[in-house]
Amino acid sequence: MNTEQILIEIREANLSYLMLAQSLVRADRDQALFRLGISEETADLIGLLSPAQMMKIASGNTLLCRMRVDDDMVWSLLTNHGKGAANDSVSRLHANILMAGRHQEAA
Repeated sequence: MNTEQILIEIREANLSYLMLAQSLVRADRDQALFRLGISEETADLIGLLSPAQMMKIASGNTLLCRMRVDDDMVWSLLTNHGKGAANDSVSRLHANILMAGRHQEAA
């Protein structure tokens, strides 16, 4: 994959992310704050973006969204390394609780 193709994919991901984020914010603000891990101020801004503004913002060469899973414990819980399928739902619940706590810390 060459540099130009990577930039095209970043722009497409940005636009998809902004469209999804705006849809979530408009449909259920509280869920959007939790699922996207964004602040109320960011939700306000995303909710008011026009299509032209979204296109302009998405056209940059920097990815707008980021991985919210930034530690080994959460990755381990999500990937369920070394555990049976019976513990999968418990592991995912634990990972969601940890990520929700981090959202509250950031807000």
